[in-house]
Amino acid sequence: MQLPKQVTIIEVGPRDGLQNEKNIISTEDKISFIQKLKQSGIREMELTSFVSPKWVPQMKDATEVIHACLDDTRNFVLAPNRKGIDRLNETNCKAVAVFVGVSESFNKKNINKSTRESMEELRPIIKELKEKGYFVRACISTSFYCPYEGKMNEQSVIDLCSEFVHYGVDELSVADTIGKANPKEVYSLFSKLKDELPNTLLTGHFHDTRGMAIANVFAAIQVGISRFDTSAGGLGGCPFAPGATGNVATEDVVYMLEQMGIETGINLQKLVEAIDIIRPLLSRPLESKFYKLQNL
Repeated sequence: MQLPKQVTIIEVGPRDGLQNEKNIISTEDKISFIQKLKQSGIREMELTSFVSPKWVPQMKDATEVIHACLDDTRNFVLAPNRKGIDRLNETNCKAVAVFVGVSESFNKKNINKSTRESMEELRPIIKELKEKGYFVRACISTSFYCPYEGKMNEQSVIDLCSEFVHYGVDELSVADTIGKANPKEVYSLFSKLKDELPNTLLTGHFHDTRGMAIANVFAAIQVGISRFDTSAGGLGGCPFAPGATGNVATEDVVYMLEQMGIETGINLQKLVEAIDIIRPLLSRPLESKFYKLQNL
């Protein structure tokens, strides 16, 4: 068994985790949550997103969160269109995430554009961002299954990822948006992406809807993937993916990796303290296995 010496965790709880939360979390509580997460040793994080507060009201305080939480770590802000990019340019954040769904149906419900229309809009935006020195990650939604169209074609995913690399992105976050992928499918897709795009950072993004997220992380590791999006407490869910539950819990992934001798640089106890801040403010219980055991 070949295992990496180190794995990088990209914490997505403050953005992907909270975007679908019914209770509005105050800006102050978000900032406290983010700062405690950073104290646990997390070096890359999705802070927030510049999206319409009409559709995602939880993110309406994006500018305040960015101003309070930028530091020398890599802090991503999701900006899905030109309007979001213009707002991003008014901040000092230099790492941005854009996204497109492989599924046409998902993409239209999410941002009211076809996949092709989104790519045409993003091409000049990515060029502009790279010229200005931004780190750009592209999030590839519904890379395995779509809630409306079912199983995605592998080659369609590979072609979309290759197009983003041609545009100049630094990283691809390949997402099992509805948590339906299995380890065999994960191994197959990431193997082909590694062969096709050997010089691009590849990140696995798994939801735990059917309890397979940890197994899918392990399958990706076997291919040589060493970057994963995770969410403290297993927070998450997508407003445009009915039934999708949270992202794989950061603490569950960190615990598994450490038990296998793989370094993450994250202190589990401080991570639990961060979750303690956000848990009482949520509308639903957390699904994290590790966190539940700490509170028995």
